[in-house]
Amino acid sequence: MNRPITALLSALDAVIVVAIGVGIPLVPLTILWATQFGLAVDWLSFWRASGDLWLLGNGVDLLLTIDPAIALRLGVAGAELPFEVGIALLGFALVTVLLGVRSGRRLTATAYPVTGAVAGAVTLALFALLVCLGSRDPGALPSVGQSIVYPAFVYALGMAIGYAWATRRIAPVEFGQGSAIRQRWAGRIAAIAPGDRGLVMLAFRAGAIAAAAVVGISAVAMALILVFNFSSIVSLYESLQSGLMGGIALTLAQLALLPNLIVWTASWFVGPGFALGAGSAVSPLGTQLGLVPSLPVLGALPHGTAALGFLGLLVPVAVGYFTAAALRPGYLASVDGRAGRGLRLGLTAAGAGAVGASILALLALWSGGAAGPGRLAEVGPDAGWVWVWAFLELTVSMLLGLIAGASRRVAADTL
Repeated sequence: MNRPITALLSALDAVIVVAIGVGIPLVPLTILWATQFGLAVDWLSFWRASGDLWLLGNGVDLLLTIDPAIALRLGVAGAELPFEVGIALLGFALVTVLLGVRSGRRLTATAYPVTGAVAGAVTLALFALLVCLGSRDPGALPSVGQSIVYPAFVYALGMAIGYAWATRRIAPVEFGQGSAIRQRWAGRIAAIAPGDRGLVMLAFRAGAIAAAAVVGISAVAMALILVFNFSSIVSLYESLQSGLMGGIALTLAQLALLPNLIVWTASWFVGPGFALGAGSAVSPLGTQLGLVPSLPVLGALPHGTAALGFLGLLVPVAVGYFTAAALRPGYLASVDGRAGRGLRLGLTAAGAGAVGASILALLALWSGGAAGPGRLAEVGPDAGWVWVWAFLELTVSMLLGLIAGASRRVAADTL
């Protein structure tokens, strides 16, 4: 494909991404409009709500203004004043990233991947701006600047992941033939000493694997928590009396929030936990909650102090140790016959710990934000503390894993 065709197809992919993202909430809301409200309400209100949800899910803040009478009935401090909602419903962002990965993998088959990526990101930014302008209402105002930047950034992140993932399967000779950028990048990588290059790649690989394992274990734990607390969740559903279509819409909203809950569970395993409002805490040390949103899924939250809560801290430690032990052959091959093995051992473990901690901290930062007025302005994990705890846990455990692996190798060579 030539350059214009590549740019056109990438732009078409971006349009499809926006259509899917906005359509996910718009379809059930339209059904709700037809069945629950009997077509009596202006449909554009549901369109604006769908656009706001998609923008919110991709990191855009919303400025909400509630009618004073409704704010008085809610009884939440600060609800009578305009307030920002900034917590991203990561289910929407996950869809954007996955579709971006698909587009990025397709770009590897072209000779102009940068042109395609730029065309896709610019097109998505343009359509996100159109969604923002079409969704603006005095009661809910999405940030115009963030609408241009954040959805496009999320999509570009997915394209970068897809491109990097696909190019790993290309042979080195072929990789250098695709474009001048590939050739320069391959040349810079080749200029690094093979042993040091192997250690750097091992640190990135170990950190990414450890972070993915912690999130994966958290997803399994979250599923088990939902199963074991099913009766509490059903009771909250019944107390809301939302009806069939209202219950479906509420369930879809909670599914969009499910990735946030998984990241919060990972933050709990790491140690700092998360907050559901100012002055609240959910961590291995115990749970202190005040007024929380009426979401049935929050019925699965623990109460009081967990006697075995500190056992959760073993998850990142065990993940770091077994990850390093599994990757020890690559480490030993990279340091074989070289001086300064102790320094390289420490730097590799610290590098892997920093990579894993950074991934978990970025997820924690992305998963939290303001969920309402007053005390609900602080919801989610503290990304700084997540990084500190995860760095210490992963660095120490990976250092032990690499040392144990090295000791086993030395013992085997001796025999």
